[in-house]
Amino acid sequence: MRRNKAVSIAALIGASVLAFSACSAGTGAAVSTADSSEAADSGPADTVFKLAFNQQPTHPQAVSLTAMGERLTERTDGRYGIEVFPNETLGAQRETIELVQAGTIEMAMIAGPLLENFNPDFVVFDLPFTFDSQAHQRETTNDPEIVSELYSSLDDQGIHVLGAFHGGVRNMYNSKGPITTPADLAGMKIRVIESDTNIEMMKLMGGSGTPMGMGEVYTAIQSGVIDGAENNELSYTSVKHSEVAPYYSYTRHLMLPDYLIVNPTVLAAMSAEDQEVLLDEISITVEEEGSLWETQVEEATQLAADSGVKFNEVDEAAFAAALEPLVESKLDNDFIRDIHAKVRAAAE
Repeated sequence: MRRNKAVSIAALIGASVLAFSACSAGTGAAVSTADSSEAADSGPADTVFKLAFNQQPTHPQAVSLTAMGERLTERTDGRYGIEVFPNETLGAQRETIELVQAGTIEMAMIAGPLLENFNPDFVVFDLPFTFDSQAHQRETTNDPEIVSELYSSLDDQGIHVLGAFHGGVRNMYNSKGPITTPADLAGMKIRVIESDTNIEMMKLMGGSGTPMGMGEVYTAIQSGVIDGAENNELSYTSVKHSEVAPYYSYTRHLMLPDYLIVNPTVLAAMSAEDQEVLLDEISITVEEEGSLWETQVEEATQLAADSGVKFNEVDEAAFAAALEPLVESKLDNDFIRDIHAKVRAAAE
């Protein structure tokens, strides 16, 4: 995404925010820097937004968002900053969405499928084999001509999507053995993100989907409550799931976006100038995060291999065929069919 396109995205999303501010009042529960000792220091600012994050502070999203907070403070002359709270310090993702809605915290980074619980149309970016590459995903999920209406659809529920970040390519891992076909998942309980789509997806892939927070997965696999999970290489290694589930199979079934969400009243309380700065910084940060992903995934994969993890390729065509009915059934209205068609056209 070129910088001129990033500015265009910021301007168009900003127009939606300004429209919301005309009929909204109030501010988010911003905190002073002194109230946030557990978070990374983003520098002094008059108003510091809490941003909930469910993984480690070394994760590409945490690193890039922390840097964004520091730049935001500089570019707004100390009026605003952001502090990232990693490792589910503020709760699991489902809980942090509710905290954003309530105005208890201002922002959260959340997995895309969770927004299906608030608007089923968000399923359009959560379907198997939708994106061909990280660049394809980044361009289409941040293209205002494709996403502006969808990302503003939850404003009246206290949720506004500021931008879509790369969430990695999801694959299967488990404690029992390599997976090569859907038949190999028979009888396995696999952790999935909390959404009906993901539960149905796992059923079609041959396993049994078990929703739970990221922080519970290690112990659940270790104790045999579940047999494995599905996630990208970086998350798999950084939270040490490789220790309890040493078989990693490249199903490449999903490339989910992660969304940075905010309570719209937070944006409504900002001046138009400061909104523009924030939205421009988000566009810049989306690209920075993508570059960090590429580097860290390579390092994480090597680290896991060195520790004894067994990586294997799968019969991808078999999994694609198994999941085709899910894609067809979920594209159930003209609005999301149009979005999906635009995304696929961009890959050609």
